[in-house]
Amino acid sequence: MRLFFEFTLCAALGLLVSGVILIFLLFFGKFGLIEYWIASGKPLAHAMLVLMPDGFWEGLSGIEGAAGNPHVRSFLELCMGLGQSALLLGLLLFRLVCWK
Repeated sequence: MRLFFEFTLCAALGLLVSGVILIFLLFFGKFGLIEYWIASGKPLAHAMLVLMPDGFWEGLSGIEGAAGNPHVRSFLELCMGLGQSALLLGLLLFRLVCWK
């Protein structure tokens, strides 16, 4: 149980660091790097949009045909890219700090 708690804490810290990095990239106008970040989330976002039923996406977003909506897709791609980098940072922190 302690291992799970430590990993969750490291993943949350990785999400916080990823969010701060995103804010700094937006602040300094490095939109090219943000585009790469979004591109890294495209495959997983596409898989989620295809595999999850349409009713789920409509209930979550309140938009008819949400799975085909470009705004929903773009937001999901950004979230997936952010989540992937947060997980990688969390795993790195877990490996460096908590793994014995």
